[in-house]
Amino acid sequence: MKSSTPPPPRNHPASSEPSPALALPPILAGGTPRTVRSPNGEFTGTELVRRAHAAASELATAGAGPNSRVFVEAERDPTIGLARLLGADLLGSATLLADPEWSDTERAGVLREAAPDVFASGPLPGPADPIPPDGDGARLFYLPTTSGSTGRARVLARTRRSWWYSFESFDVGITARDTVLIPGPPSSSLFLFGALHAMHLGCDVELSERWSAARAAEACTRATAVHLVPTMLTALLAVLEREPRLLAACRVRRFVCGGAEPDEGLRRRLGNLLPDCELVEYYGSAEHSVVALRGADELLHPAEHVEVRIGAPAGTASDGTEPGTLWVRSPLHFSGFLESGVLRAVEPGFHSVGDLARGSHRDGFRVLGRGSATIETGGRLVAAEEVENVLRTAPGVFDVVVAPTPHPRFGALVTAVVEPESEHAVDLARLRRLARDSLGSAQRPRRWVSVNELPRTPSGKPARGAVREWLATGELPTEVPG
Repeated sequence: MKSSTPPPPRNHPASSEPSPALALPPILAGGTPRTVRSPNGEFTGTELVRRAHAAASELATAGAGPNSRVFVEAERDPTIGLARLLGADLLGSATLLADPEWSDTERAGVLREAAPDVFASGPLPGPADPIPPDGDGARLFYLPTTSGSTGRARVLARTRRSWWYSFESFDVGITARDTVLIPGPPSSSLFLFGALHAMHLGCDVELSERWSAARAAEACTRATAVHLVPTMLTALLAVLEREPRLLAACRVRRFVCGGAEPDEGLRRRLGNLLPDCELVEYYGSAEHSVVALRGADELLHPAEHVEVRIGAPAGTASDGTEPGTLWVRSPLHFSGFLESGVLRAVEPGFHSVGDLARGSHRDGFRVLGRGSATIETGGRLVAAEEVENVLRTAPGVFDVVVAPTPHPRFGALVTAVVEPESEHAVDLARLRRLARDSLGSAQRPRRWVSVNELPRTPSGKPARGAVREWLATGELPTEVPG
């Protein structure tokens, strides 16, 4: 996380600050859903409040209180973790939701940095007396971990106030009349935010223990809005294409897509299959929460209360229309990192997670990808995600990660690691022609690798760091001759 002063950049001005009054009460005071549904059953918003207070009583008995750090184990029923998070917030405590997919090493690293005061697991206790809420907007509320798509997970800290601001900035067309499907686990900050935002609006909310395209397609016969990432949308549309019954019964009118930019092929596929369904795209990060929403001009525009700047590459003057580091300043951002239980606060001002962006004369911008995903090959810099967006449009390609293979002469070779929709689904000759016709010389992959399945983060994004390690160590699955 970089926090130094950014270079002179193009500025996208922020709107007015949100009302301070909205920054103070517990998240549960913002609104409750009409109903909460999970694979384990359904209950009302009133019952969720009761469960949160029961969880708060349980956590208080275990020693949690103002400024405590609570570690909540993953359960088969995702409503248990949600109730414990809301209960901890009533006490003024901050919660870390465990990811069931962590390796032993990842879990040990998270525990070392978070140093929890209280652990919670198992079924919720029975009803308890209401707990008087504690804390204010400056109290830490949530301890997300970075996705790990480019490296080791770190524990961040977010205040209650930053979540209130995020709710106010996240105008994606969802209303209290919607039934909102959250098809991924609450241990992912992307899905947790979607669930709490829907609660805040008073929606019906359907939660999932883990991602399943088949279960999500079935749930789309009930849901009117869905939070997901592009690879999930691709898999979901494939199920609807195979299942005419589910397609005919699909009630979804809005897919809310974060985590990465959907490619044009995916947009067309959605438009052809569900012509009355809207695709709402946003850009954000665990560090900054919501940053920008995509407009009708297909450019990203800063969300309310958010200011962004695009800095020039070192030694180069830029008005923002040339690629540069994206810097963000907003009241939605995180407070700092936890290291051995100690908060290492970030300074106020502009911060960057290392994403590269290009501005526009129309006051919008495009994100080109993480700077750490940039490949230096033969003295040229290649933005991996730009190449990926082109290759994903090829028939038979489910997903692709472009990463460097170390090379003694060129520094690195641009390598495409392709996950096909099915065995033998990708025509390599056609894929090479697409690369030749659509990409610059430096951008064209020099190596091609086929895998049955790409490694993924809990939110469904490809685990870029794991792919880079494959290529660096030579521990490759099937390699296709280049």
